Amino acid sequence: MTTKLLKLTRATGLFAALLAQAVPAAAQMPEFKRIPAPVDAAAIPLYAGQAPGSETRTEPEVWDMMSGNRVVRNVGRPTITPVLPAAGKASGAAVVIVPGGGFKFLSMDGEGWPIARWLADHGIAAFVLKYRPNETPGDEATFTQKMIADFMKAMSDPNATLPLNEPLATADTLQAIKLVREGAAKWQIDPARVGLIGFSAGAVATLEAATASPVAARPNFFGYIYGPMAAAAAVPADAPPMFVAIAMDDSLFGKQGFGIVESWRAAKRPVELHAYEKGDHGFGLGKPGTTTMMMMPEFNAWLDARGLLRPAK
Repeated sequence: MTTKLLKLTRATGLFAALLAQAVPAAAQMPEFKRIPAPVDAAAIPLYAGQAPGSETRTEPEVWDMMSGNRVVRNVGRPTITPVLPAAGKASGAAVVIVPGGGFKFLSMDGEGWPIARWLADHGIAAFVLKYRPNETPGDEATFTQKMIADFMKAMSDPNATLPLNEPLATADTLQAIKLVREGAAKWQIDPARVGLIGFSAGAVATLEAATASPVAARPNFFGYIYGPMAAAAAVPADAPPMFVAIAMDDSLFGKQGFGIVESWRAAKRPVELHAYEKGDHGFGLGKPGTTTMMMMPEFNAWLDARGLLRPAK
């Protein structure tokens, strides 16, 4: 899958991506406040030793509170954290969760742990992926200033195309799939039922992983939640089934049409689309008062209809 067509075509889109999923594009710049890193004793490193491609990184990992949402930046040691169903409830399916954040940070409260708990409560083994976004200034004030500068630069050429991808995020997503399959027996997982669900920038990483080579490295299915909707490049003839969800008033991708869906249809690959009237960008588990609250139940129903929620043997 090429990333050339997965681009934002308006400068305001870059601004919204940098603001991340916790706030709409039109909101003012949120405040980033440093917080202690949460203790995650269950986290499993994706790589033994230094992660390939992180050799030149210099900034330490940073956790911030942003609009009541914990976010993490400058991840150099990517991990997955298992969140498993209660004893006797496992369906055998597994989903790796790929949070968004414009490849500047990861929205862990908005699109990470709550999603995992929902899946585990419904018998699906969940794994929260803390992948590597782009490196950013460690100091919050400098980070915010850089975001504003990037926005103003983009605004100077409103017709510029702006890439929204990060190869390290894709590499970490593929590595997470590999580790989950390797631990299938330990986690009561069927290695042929390991999928992804990605949000915004995380959706881009899931799309790249779903079309990667070799075929055996891909997920068996994936959820593409309010990612770029413009037409994708040629879809492999054996691409995995895709579940797509977006709000029609999405301030970032809501006016791009449904090219990504049509590309799957043209390749004669299974795809399901849920387009909600309201919800804007970054609704996560759902925005109260809108039908986006049905997104996770509908994703679960889609998995069930595809026979992916058979009880583990």
